[in-house]
Amino acid sequence: MEKYVDITATIVLYKEDVKTLQKSIASFLSVQLNKKLYIIDNSPTNILQEFCDFPDVEYVFVGKNIGFGSAHNLVIEKINDRSKYHLILNPDVVFEPSVLPKLIKELENNLDAAMVSPKVLYPDDSQQYTCRKHPTFLELIYRRLGFKKHFTRSQEYRDKDFSKAFFPDFIHGCFMLFKTQDFCNLNGFDERYFLYLEDADICKEIKQTGKKILYFPKVHITHTHKRGSSKSTKLLVYHIVSAIKYAYKWR
Repeated sequence: MEKYVDITATIVLYKEDVKTLQKSIASFLSVQLNKKLYIIDNSPTNILQEFCDFPDVEYVFVGKNIGFGSAHNLVIEKINDRSKYHLILNPDVVFEPSVLPKLIKELENNLDAAMVSPKVLYPDDSQQYTCRKHPTFLELIYRRLGFKKHFTRSQEYRDKDFSKAFFPDFIHGCFMLFKTQDFCNLNGFDERYFLYLEDADICKEIKQTGKKILYFPKVHITHTHKRGSSKSTKLLVYHIVSAIKYAYKWR
């Protein structure tokens, strides 16, 4: 039986860069809390396993790409009633050890918040606008194709003071710290999305329960943000399909 820990986390892999992944793993393992990291590998081979061999890490080789949300959901039974907080962590994110304890404190202080996310920076220290308003189908298409940037930027709360905490409609899924029970009560991510829009969808689901999503900028993380769908036709198709599914579900 799994022991109870303060915080669990999942990282989902698919042919990741080893050096980038190692930095992400080290960031989580440096946190001075009782912890457990689950690494779910959707890659076609398990060559990444040797880089995941640590006492507080459990490596799960899936053997095929089952998608982002489905892979994260594999840990639900492992974490339900066995951790207080659960982190959805991208393999291209790094952060200081103090980040998670401070975010946990904010969740404890905000009883109506189910999830919190910090300020997100690019590697050059410029800000990523990860807070968004509920997306529309046209906005999602415009954003992926690079059209009507004045409109897509208006959906990013750019009129807000990003040095202060607030409750946006949704936050980009590269780093989402949940109260574990809230994540499990939602049954994790909607597995109808293979890739993209899972973050917007689960935030919408949180709102449906009457709870909130908190943006807390007093701590920050660094996210490489590959923007794969702007470079790959295949990933662009995945993004458009997810946009259609999201629009249909929340029409």
